[in-house]
Amino acid sequence: MAIYLDNAATTFPKPESVYRAIDLTLRHLGVSPGRGSYQLSLEAGRLVLGVRETVAEFFGIRDASRVVFAANATSAINLALFGLLQSGDRVVTSAMEHNAVSRPLHALAARGVEVVRVPVDACGLIDPAVIRAIVREGKGPTRMVVLSHCSNVTGVVQPVAEIGNWCRREGILFMVDAAQSAGQVPIHVEDMGIDLLAVAGHKSLLGPPGTGALYVAESLLPTPLVCGGTGGNAISPQMPEELPERFESGTLNTPAIAGLQAGIEFVRQAGLQKIQRHKAGLLEQLLCGLRGLPGIRCYNPSGNWSLGGVLSFNVEGRDPAEIGFLLDEEYGICVRTGLHCAPDAHRSIGTLPSGTIRVSPGLFNTEKDIDALLAAMEKMIGWR
Repeated sequence: MAIYLDNAATTFPKPESVYRAIDLTLRHLGVSPGRGSYQLSLEAGRLVLGVRETVAEFFGIRDASRVVFAANATSAINLALFGLLQSGDRVVTSAMEHNAVSRPLHALAARGVEVVRVPVDACGLIDPAVIRAIVREGKGPTRMVVLSHCSNVTGVVQPVAEIGNWCRREGILFMVDAAQSAGQVPIHVEDMGIDLLAVAGHKSLLGPPGTGALYVAESLLPTPLVCGGTGGNAISPQMPEELPERFESGTLNTPAIAGLQAGIEFVRQAGLQKIQRHKAGLLEQLLCGLRGLPGIRCYNPSGNWSLGGVLSFNVEGRDPAEIGFLLDEEYGICVRTGLHCAPDAHRSIGTLPSGTIRVSPGLFNTEKDIDALLAAMEKMIGWR
């Protein structure tokens, strides 16, 4: 069986409870939730409500109705950015963003939104003082600060609580892309001053692909990107103002949402600290081994990098794509190579255009998996 070390893309395998929840729901509650008055539909609706409450509790959200289900973090980010920003608005972001943030902002810039990117240090870490200075230097008010909580390239975890609470005091919206951090790093929207939180269900929350969520603060009412049936007030041609119905047109993927709940419950029972320690231990083992090999350069911060769950490295004189192909073809080891959908991050750390080899162990990986990867690397670079 292959050794899977690309959990930053999608965690695999999932806990057995996730598989069971999806199968059970698909077999017994695979109907449109809340769309009918019959018992099955009402039961499915109650299931979805329960998962919404689980998500709210996990992220410190007071009102579960402000949790909107989405197909993934990218969909959630697009809803927030396109739903709130207009021509003339000013947005501050960073030079470490994933394309899920960068590309919507690029499109919005063509519509008259001013986008300012904050520089980062060599490890990709943002200095909150630089954000404060850039906001204050602007010719007009800043409408929003939007940042990735955790880099999927270097693993650096940004100081979102410090930045978010400052934004709240200044009356600036603060949006966090938590695709990489949700389920891996503690997040509390109130304590961190977060107004908009986008999460992916298929990564460290251990849910299935096709799941995600957006938290929308009580003071905000974005314009929907998708309009259609919501199961209530069908006579009105307008989308409802009430959340979550305003942003959940059409039939929800109830089995996948049930799987997301099982994933979150598994994470909660295992404990974030235990999960962090396990992954960090594997990454430290990998870093130590790689540093003993010639021609290896690791792109890791000196501080909290291991909390992000990834380690990027390169082999001098070798294309990352070649290394990834050989690891898969000859050793059955799955790693990610290239730009990881984050060219700005690679530009910041100097790894354009070829990118890096990225290793991201999961909860079910072991020290033997890391030993196997290190042994394969030794053979490939001819180290004896």
